[in-house]
Amino acid sequence: MPSTPQPSAAHPSQPENHHERTPAPGRSPRLARRLRSSRRQGRQELRVHRAERPLHRLSPQRLRPAAPVGHHATVQRARWSLVGMFGLFGIISTSWLGRLPSVREGLDVSAGSLGLLLVVGAVGSLVGVTLIGTVIVRFGSRTTLRAGMLGALVGFSLIGLGVALGSVPLFSAGILLNGLAGPATNVPINLEAARVEKMLGKAVLPHVHASFSIGAAVGSALAATTSALQLHVTWHIVGVALLVTAGRAVLITPGTALQDAPQRATRQASGGAAPDGGTHRGAGRSALRAWTEPRTLLIGLVILAASLSEGAAANWLNLAVVDGFATREAVGAVAYGTFVVAMLAVRLLGAGLIDRYGRVAVLRVSGISSFVGLAAFGLAPSLPLAWVGIVLWGMGAALAYPVGTAAAADDPTKAAARVSVVGSFGSIASLSAPPVLGLLADAWGIRHALLVITAAMVVSLLAAGKVRPETVHAPEQPSPETADQGAQDTEAGTLDGEASMAAPSATEAESGAVEGTVEAVEAVEAVAEEPLPRAAREPVTASA
Repeated sequence: MPSTPQPSAAHPSQPENHHERTPAPGRSPRLARRLRSSRRQGRQELRVHRAERPLHRLSPQRLRPAAPVGHHATVQRARWSLVGMFGLFGIISTSWLGRLPSVREGLDVSAGSLGLLLVVGAVGSLVGVTLIGTVIVRFGSRTTLRAGMLGALVGFSLIGLGVALGSVPLFSAGILLNGLAGPATNVPINLEAARVEKMLGKAVLPHVHASFSIGAAVGSALAATTSALQLHVTWHIVGVALLVTAGRAVLITPGTALQDAPQRATRQASGGAAPDGGTHRGAGRSALRAWTEPRTLLIGLVILAASLSEGAAANWLNLAVVDGFATREAVGAVAYGTFVVAMLAVRLLGAGLIDRYGRVAVLRVSGISSFVGLAAFGLAPSLPLAWVGIVLWGMGAALAYPVGTAAAADDPTKAAARVSVVGSFGSIASLSAPPVLGLLADAWGIRHALLVITAAMVVSLLAAGKVRPETVHAPEQPSPETADQGAQDTEAGTLDGEASMAAPSATEAESGAVEGTVEAVEAVEAVAEEPLPRAAREPVTASA
């Protein structure tokens, strides 16, 4: 048998360094060590480069696969929670309006006096939406929403009690409180929907606004049913308020709703770290600054036009069809139903349209559709042609409000103040449109009075370019030596002012984005020729 070669000093049986691998045949140990060191250094530099890259430059599609396990499911739960919130908001907003004849009878007032009482609610809504941005920045979306839920419950209870007792002051107090509470529920859920939209990287607001339309239809059907059953209007109003509040309480739980990270970020961005009251002053300054931003004000004009278009149809379309074409009330009701169905269909399809063609193109087509539809309805010589105008009008009115809200919320650190400002334009439209259109209707007729809204559509078309997604500049990147002291804003908007990769207070989405960069590096390591030692696979301590 051949003799077994004995180990020599030049070729020991075991490597002196147990972490070294036996070199390949024909490769000296020194060369193998140098090659491994070079690969190790290159991968380390790649890891640092990927970790320090500004995360705001990564698209949502690149961030989503790297999100931590369960993060996507959390965002989806929040999305469906918001769909439910918008549906409940539609129910509670419209169900009691279907019982206005019973309300008028219970209060024993004329139609004109009832209209003035309803204006009290519009005034409360205008005041509330003007202040709500500061409130959200100060306390966060969920806290504001809880306060709005309770305010709406008390307000509707006072409305029902005022009708039962025939007390106009009590009814007025309920209307005013309900107007103040409306923005406290409407603005936070729009902000959260815009935030979910950023996290998912696709349009979400059209879908949730479609849920509002469905809720409005359910509320109208509920009003018709309770009226047919001769249920007293007080029980109807209070019962619906209790059921809606219970549903909201379920949907706002931490298991189905997002946390208040954007509002914490806004407080940090507005100087809210001061413990001596600086948070409140910073929040107020942030809200006031939004009123001086040209882009925000022009988006507000888009919202103003959208509110005029949709509100005019809700208030006047039925009567315009009946008076303008000398037809029955049932035909007018079907006409408004046609408008709602057209608007709902486009909202259900709107997310895909926005993702494919962009906000600006969709808003311009919507404005043209509304303009042509209003002109056709106001000038049509026959009801069939006017019906075509109603369909075009409803299609055009569907997406302007969601698109404008999403544009106002592009920068998560300023979203609360900006959405509050553009919401104020919607409240101004709701407050001013009924009396102005009423005066014009007395002079010109209702159909011709509605033609005035075409001017608002022209303004919306001119301002459409301002809804283009805003470029959010990331904060200055720290040097590698001080990287653990910085904090990085993400595309999803979940910034935490003093968080780092290892900080326990980092938000979920922020942590997911940072982990994504490390996972990307580890994916490169997986396809390398040789795996790294355990020590080299430890994540770097750079901040993201």
